[in-house]
Amino acid sequence: MNNAEQKRYDAIIVGGGLAGLTSAVFLSQAGKKILLIEKNAEFGGLVNSFERDGFVFDAGARAILGVVLAMLKDLNLDIEVVSSKVSLGVEDKIIGIEGPESVGEYRDLLVSLYPDSVEDIDKFIKVMIRIMKLIDIIYGIDNPLFKDIKRDKKYFLKELLPWLPKFLFAMSRIERLSKPCEEDLKELIKDPSLIDIISQHFFKGTPTFFALSYFTLYSSYVYPKGGTGKLAEALVEKIQAFKGDIRPNTVVKKICADQQVIVDENNNEYYYEDLVWAADLKTFYNIVSLGNLAPKIREKFETTKALMAKGRPSESVFSLYLEIDLPVSYFKESFNGHLFYTPSRKGLGNINKSELKEMLEKWGETDKTEVLSWLDRFLEFNTYEIAIPAMRDSDLAPEGKTGLIVSLLMEAELFYKVEESGWYEEFRREIEDKIISVLSESLCPELKDKVEKQFSFTPLSVENRVGSTGGAIVGWSFEAPIPVIYKMQQVNKSVLTPIPNIYQVGQWAYNPAGTPTCIITGKLAADRIIKKNK
Repeated sequence: MNNAEQKRYDAIIVGGGLAGLTSAVFLSQAGKKILLIEKNAEFGGLVNSFERDGFVFDAGARAILGVVLAMLKDLNLDIEVVSSKVSLGVEDKIIGIEGPESVGEYRDLLVSLYPDSVEDIDKFIKVMIRIMKLIDIIYGIDNPLFKDIKRDKKYFLKELLPWLPKFLFAMSRIERLSKPCEEDLKELIKDPSLIDIISQHFFKGTPTFFALSYFTLYSSYVYPKGGTGKLAEALVEKIQAFKGDIRPNTVVKKICADQQVIVDENNNEYYYEDLVWAADLKTFYNIVSLGNLAPKIREKFETTKALMAKGRPSESVFSLYLEIDLPVSYFKESFNGHLFYTPSRKGLGNINKSELKEMLEKWGETDKTEVLSWLDRFLEFNTYEIAIPAMRDSDLAPEGKTGLIVSLLMEAELFYKVEESGWYEEFRREIEDKIISVLSESLCPELKDKVEKQFSFTPLSVENRVGSTGGAIVGWSFEAPIPVIYKMQQVNKSVLTPIPNIYQVGQWAYNPAGTPTCIITGKLAADRIIKKNK
């Protein structure tokens, strides 16, 4: 093909995020000749860090669940981690989350804010404790997927067998908690503001078990020294040590499924026995050419493609990065290095629901002043995820200064509309300045006058960098039909596509998604390929 490159591999993995890296490391460890292709210069996707002006910031995940490293421990990754303690605050009331024992403090915080809702709060706390116990069961042992059960008889007899019936019991209970969190909360709580404070920092329509389990998972967060990107770096090093081939800065433009070849933007061809797609699924279904594949495969593929087209991406995130002329100790006096903070007990109400929907539907009739007025209220009553890398690792900021990451959920569609209207950069700056103002008035009085530099990533930034439809950070929205598997009992099938030797992994392959899902699906696909070719 006009001097274009042609290579053959046992397996090609497209997408160098956590799921793709997991598939690649286990396939290369098994002796497979693999190629890992990534569109960006760096690997890690939403688990990535970068340096700027002497500060290290995290581009995606602000911390990592300890269970993630536990699943990968057999690889002997050279990663030093520290505990990443979480705080939770509303207005001037902030508590540290130490584990299940902090539930009482959380209950007292809510009661102090909503003294007329004590009975409802106690009902909610009981449900929360029940879910926490179920999650403890589910994560009660090392994941069997990452154990050699045939050789590790002690694990099989002493841990797996006694755990299995408890796991099945927990999963049956969780099935009953799959309604959107807001719906279940409305059956327990009358005050809409209280419902908002509990739920508004989760994605719209998040199932109850997924939302309310996070309180127990907060205590298991860890932070890799050097930034979350150190996890991706360690996996890349392992892949290279196992003689895997990695190729950054490479965009795949076509997959010829019948010929088992992918073509990049420079018309280089790469032939595969098996393909693992670890990137955006809508992109996958749009670039596949079926050629002479069997009619049954073609029919199933087109049916699945239609389902994918109807699926909606989840909300995205706006992240503000601040370089601040204040020591870490200034912030450490008030909260931990990972904080979920709501500046007002009022809650968002319909601001990010019916009001936003109506504004987007009538965009041509809405002037800039109305949009900015909506934005002011949206940012005033929202919940922010605030991370301070240097509070976990002092080397991640210049001495006497602090790097702050402030994030909140936002819809990509809003940014599409603003960009089409020609004031995207102005809108971005309005959000940045308003967030600084809100946090200065509520959380950190000195913040506004101590910001030396500020910049931000919008949902469009996420979409452009990661290639994720709508800048989605956990895959599919819960507010539309989900076109992939979303029951844990069926997760083993989540990696299958209509084409027998092509697998899908990562946040788009299973819902609800997160870093554990990425690793589990990445490993499942690798195991299927290894087993098939033995």
